[in-house]
Amino acid sequence: MNTKRLVFLAIMLTVSIALNIIERLVLMGFTGLPMVRLGLANVVVLILLYVYSFRDAFAVLLLRILLVGLLAPGATIFSFFLSLAGGLFAIAMMTLFKRLPSFSIIGVSVMGAAGHAVGQILTAVFLFSTEEVVFILPLFMTLSIPTGVFTGIVAKRMIVLLKQTSSTYEY
Repeated sequence: MNTKRLVFLAIMLTVSIALNIIERLVLMGFTGLPMVRLGLANVVVLILLYVYSFRDAFAVLLLRILLVGLLAPGATIFSFFLSLAGGLFAIAMMTLFKRLPSFSIIGVSVMGAAGHAVGQILTAVFLFSTEEVVFILPLFMTLSIPTGVFTGIVAKRMIVLLKQTSSTYEY
């Protein structure tokens, strides 16, 4: 791996950690619900899926989840596993739907948001030994549409800006 690529990935990891922590603190203050967020850190995963590779996106995703789990105020083992499952389901869905020519980056983002919701709910059922949390899945799936559209639009615009402002990255 060349130095420029490694530096870019380190910057993207830092940005995703910052977005995750800021979003966690700001949105939880507004909603009071720790699981309801825009998913801004997934913008970074989308960018990496489209600019570099699944491997790079996956590595940054896992490192972000691990580091946020260690550093974020109020993080618990439960929030770590919910985040991990959501992230794994999200990247699986994004990778799968990215391969389909009928899906744009925005559609891929929506599918990632939906995957994140499913991953979190299934993990919550397992962790808390209760099936009642399944009843919030329709709400989460509904919210995944506007949040996925938003993060997809942001990722698309950021990729365009990256390509316009720098010829040093291999696309």
